[in-house]
Amino acid sequence: MNNKQKTLNGSFSLFGKGLHTGLSLTVTFNPAPENYGYKIQRIDLPGEPIIDAVAENVTETTRGTVLSKGDARVSTVEHAMAALFASGIDNCLMQVNGPEFPILDGSAIQYVENIERVGVKELNAEKDVFIIKSKIEIKDEKTGNSIIILPDEKFSLNVLVHYESGILYNQYATLEDMEDFKTEIASSRTFVFVRELEPLLAAGLIKGGDLDNAIVIYEREMPQEQYNRLADVIGVPHMDAKKLGYLNHKPLVWNNEPARHKLLDIIGDLALIGKPLQGRIIATCPGHTINNKFARAMRKTIREHQIQAPTYNPNAEPAMDVNRIRELLPHRYPFMLIDKITEIGSNYIIGVKNVTANEPFFQGHFPDEPVMPGVLLIEAMSQCGGLHVLNMLDEPKKYSTYFIKMEKIAFHKKVVPGDTIVFRVEQVSPLRHSISVMKGYAFVGEKLAVEAQFTGQIIKNK
Repeated sequence: MNNKQKTLNGSFSLFGKGLHTGLSLTVTFNPAPENYGYKIQRIDLPGEPIIDAVAENVTETTRGTVLSKGDARVSTVEHAMAALFASGIDNCLMQVNGPEFPILDGSAIQYVENIERVGVKELNAEKDVFIIKSKIEIKDEKTGNSIIILPDEKFSLNVLVHYESGILYNQYATLEDMEDFKTEIASSRTFVFVRELEPLLAAGLIKGGDLDNAIVIYEREMPQEQYNRLADVIGVPHMDAKKLGYLNHKPLVWNNEPARHKLLDIIGDLALIGKPLQGRIIATCPGHTINNKFARAMRKTIREHQIQAPTYNPNAEPAMDVNRIRELLPHRYPFMLIDKITEIGSNYIIGVKNVTANEPFFQGHFPDEPVMPGVLLIEAMSQCGGLHVLNMLDEPKKYSTYFIKMEKIAFHKKVVPGDTIVFRVEQVSPLRHSISVMKGYAFVGEKLAVEAQFTGQIIKNK
């Protein structure tokens, strides 16, 4: 996954009728700045209100995902959200002139094709991926529907659907790589059973539904008169009520197209988490309701782990070994406090310190209860920050970095012999006038031990 946030390289518009309202609608997708997220603007309402596209703003999940803010609401957003998320778009302003997005052909393919047409623009900010490190599950005990996410090396999905239907019984779909979304998932269309049509119509829904924008499944024989009446309501020719099967103008793209569409819907609903995920989704009989419950649970988990420990693989080749660190830093025993650098980004660095019982400071701090001094933890953070800055210079040996300010320091956990500390140091603002402002975090395992913000100055050696 590319570590930079992305937005659209230009705007595009799509128009068509709404699935539930039957209205003629236009939705326009616009570039947005870094850390903007997804937002939807109702340009047809007074004041043109903007709705944040996040899971907490979902107010209804009947046959689609509905986002609301005050009196403003927008439905059927999931196909567009899936296309944005799968295309790696982090920031986008969507403007629509009505209460729902156009259904188009019932899939996400037109969104994906237009995203490709205008192109994707890389922004300066880092993409904030939430890494799943332990199993998370949401289950509906009444229905048996469940969504589980497990640790994995990337984001992938497995979906199983089950219906009491002779036409559509069990189906399975999987997506191992978001790069395959366009070819494997995006063209899958929404679907409905004929037996569901009357209740949906009675509820004032699917006014814009037809055989061009949905797969209709006729799996339970009904009287010819009733079948004809439904055909008249949805504007299709009368058909033989004894002939069961799929009713649509375009044949199935895949035999498991309904399961693939359920996978598409999950991606769209999970886009409302607001962050990309690294983990494997296993969904059993998913739907918008449980999708939203899972998205809300994930947002809560992310808030509880707002500062996430970096993933440390001791077997991986370091980005900087101790010899390279010695080339950049003037520190030597007993004050060189970084053993290796595991990762370097454009505005961050991750370093490791293995704390042993032989550290000289444990002789006096404290002999009977050895604890690593907090000031040395902050010093180690600053050494990480110094390595990040010095690594960017052409002649780093001619420069040194010095503290000029420390603030917002908090100690959360003792560091003791045997601990492995993983530091993440981020640039708060770009380097200016040889001044660097950084925020540092020190983790032991998954627990935050220390955090601090510090300012350093890069000075040329005499």
